Amino acid sequence: MAIEYKKSLAIFSGNVSVEEAEGLLDFFVKNPKGKINVADCSHIHAANLQVLMVVKPIITNEPKDMDLQTWLHIALK
Repeated sequence: MAIEYKKSLAIFSGNVSVEEAEGLLDFFVKNPKGKINVADCSHIHAANLQVLMVVKPIITNEPKDMDLQTWLHIALK
């Protein structure tokens, strides 16, 4: 899996595909103040981005990829 879930933190790594979206939504339903770590993420499918755009979580660790970092900041405003 490209998302590992801790108590109130979702850790993204590699290519986060459409298959992860339902689990991500479930995580935020159970943890409305959940945070994300996207340091090792290289791509986020649009379905996951839609979940993040609704929740607007705090990003604890920014993506190393500067394009993804910029893209996320614009989408999560």
